[in-house]
Amino acid sequence: MPRKPSAARSVRTAKSKLHLELSAAVGKDLVPFLRKHLRAAHAELRKPLVELSLALVGDKAMADLHQQFMGIAGPTDVLTFPLDEDSRGRVMAGEVVVCIPEARRRAKTEGTELRHEVLLYALHGMLHLCGYDDLTPADYKKMHRTEDRILAAIGIGAVFERTAGPAKKRVTR
Repeated sequence: MPRKPSAARSVRTAKSKLHLELSAAVGKDLVPFLRKHLRAAHAELRKPLVELSLALVGDKAMADLHQQFMGIAGPTDVLTFPLDEDSRGRVMAGEVVVCIPEARRRAKTEGTELRHEVLLYALHGMLHLCGYDDLTPADYKKMHRTEDRILAAIGIGAVFERTAGPAKKRVTR
């Protein structure tokens, strides 16, 4: 779960390979798929991370984190925690927490494969760590287009736009 950033910790340059840690309280069968595709997605990023921890959790754990860090009751799809920055303030390490039951519910509603839905959430978190945001309509559009561009580049194809369509706003946090 989220760790506090270490001020004394040294980080490698942004050109380094990604150190990826995955933990799965639920969804253990998704780990090999996510490991492969998150590494490929990382290679598509303009501001790559050095270190990423991805935790797959259930509703209770996600609801607890959501309440603790956002002050909002109940589970959510994804939470992102920056853990370390370089001297210019760019995030170099972070943690992304994905709620598997929420992904399962959304995959059913949206008609997507669970593994694609979870990958979308993990990529969404990675993009937040790389400086993307989705608070304004323009940023929302840019972030989700970037997600789909990366997913297409790694052979998955669009997930967000395919299910949301231009008129339907699909929510990820």
